Amino acid sequence: MSLSPAPSLATVFSPVRSQTAFEETVDRLGTAIKLGLLGPGTKLPPERELCHQLGIARSTLRQALTALTESGHLYATRGRGGGTFVSDPLPPAVAPSTELLGRWRDACDMRLAVEFGAVALACERAEPGQLAELAQLVERMDDLLEDYEAFRPTDVRFHIGLAETTGSARLVAAMTEAQGAMTDLITHIPHPPEVLQHSNEQHARILAAVRERNAARALGIVADHLHGTEHVLAGLLPAA
Repeated sequence: MSLSPAPSLATVFSPVRSQTAFEETVDRLGTAIKLGLLGPGTKLPPERELCHQLGIARSTLRQALTALTESGHLYATRGRGGGTFVSDPLPPAVAPSTELLGRWRDACDMRLAVEFGAVALACERAEPGQLAELAQLVERMDDLLEDYEAFRPTDVRFHIGLAETTGSARLVAAMTEAQGAMTDLITHIPHPPEVLQHSNEQHARILAAVRERNAARALGIVADHLHGTEHVLAGLLPAA
């Protein structure tokens, strides 16, 4: 499976600017794998190309790749057609930690702020072609209501795609971080088709409001969408 040219991958492989380049590289690639932006079986770009894209030394990259290999998220092969690949299957998710459970409301607050900003700017800036791509994601999710493992990465792409319509790289990065935090949480709760259907109906309504440039309506739907997730988390996550 070759690397997808999805626009959101531009954020994954944009230059690392943190002073702790190793930790940020592990975080960046690990989050992309967790969100499904780098799906199981995906081949990473060659080391030289990755170093250039991320703006880091080869030794730093190799340390990060080694850490992700030891954690079970990546594996490497040699010879023709070899390289570094995302593991298939990925390592099983671990039970939520007390720390994670203790800060879930903060993660929801962060997501609310980011999503509000993204949808408000999307109502001003989104191009028809971008909205058409988001509509395709909504249609795809309609076919994945019985398969949460496939639904969630598409859901993530929809929300990151909304941020991408704003043209703000920082907002896209913030949305990616927010989605990563939410994935850490919602992976520990059930996902019946009825809940996924309701969620995707809201996606469609958000998209319609953005297409109409109706920011007030879009923000109201986003609020309902996110508060619904909070209610599910409050009811189904174990106590911290």
